[in-house]
Amino acid sequence: MPRLAYLGPEGTFTEEALRLLDPAAERLPCANVPAALNAVRTGDADGAVVPLENSIEGAITTTLDEFAWGDPLLINAELLLPVQFSLLARPDTEIRHIKRVYTHPAATTQCRAFLSRELPDAVVVAAPSTAAAAQEVSLPGSPYDAAIAARIAGEHYGLVELAADIGDRSDTVTRFVKVGRPGPLPEATGSDRTTLVVFLADDHPGALLEMLTEFSVRGVNLTRIESRPTGDGIGRYFFHFDFEGHIADARVGEAIAGLHRICGEVRFLGSYPRADGIAPQIKRGTSDPEFAEAGDWLARIRAGRV
Repeated sequence: MPRLAYLGPEGTFTEEALRLLDPAAERLPCANVPAALNAVRTGDADGAVVPLENSIEGAITTTLDEFAWGDPLLINAELLLPVQFSLLARPDTEIRHIKRVYTHPAATTQCRAFLSRELPDAVVVAAPSTAAAAQEVSLPGSPYDAAIAARIAGEHYGLVELAADIGDRSDTVTRFVKVGRPGPLPEATGSDRTTLVVFLADDHPGALLEMLTEFSVRGVNLTRIESRPTGDGIGRYFFHFDFEGHIADARVGEAIAGLHRICGEVRFLGSYPRADGIAPQIKRGTSDPEFAEAGDWLARIRAGRV
């Protein structure tokens, strides 16, 4: 039975994602994303489930940064989880009496309209996670009147749901990834995603265009690109890429090899099945058979068989 770390405590959306990705796994709640990933690096866990991006708020920058530094980790699966927030409080609490709300900053961002409309005078305080907020509100003498969290967190900690589905959008989705230590990659399925972290060799005009060209000329479609500061000074960044395809695909392998030639460092974070099942559109001249035929043709030319 694998042991999987996750952003805890019990009742987070991350725990829900873990249960869907690996129902039989032993669950190890951690205080934050770095702790969950470090548990994998140290061997305290066989893998971890962490949030990577949200359809409203965008990338989870803590996760992006953790993947860029430290011992390498590989993504081996992903999950798209619909996210619905509830306003949770101790029994007998009335919404008109709520003055202090505790929740994760991402939940605050995604519930702005509800907070402005229903709790305009309430103070919202940042929590480490939505479940940690629910756990704190459940304690006797808590300074907080309510939490914004998943409904399951209320069930865990004995809170009642004062309002359901309070997010600004009902179609909000968070993408979670399951990661482990380096090892064999998932087989290519024809509907895959590959993730990289790329560091520039040096800062010069056109450096980003040079990287993007490696994808473009091989017909590799990017699904996400993020820049993050390296910490070495203002204006110095590294890049996260998600793109369609598996490293076993010729076009993907050649694009990654091209980046390796021109960049300071390329950190491969995995090739794995896409949760949405979408297959890429292969541009003419970029399929595996066409790459193989071109290689055979070049070999004949080099051998003088023109």
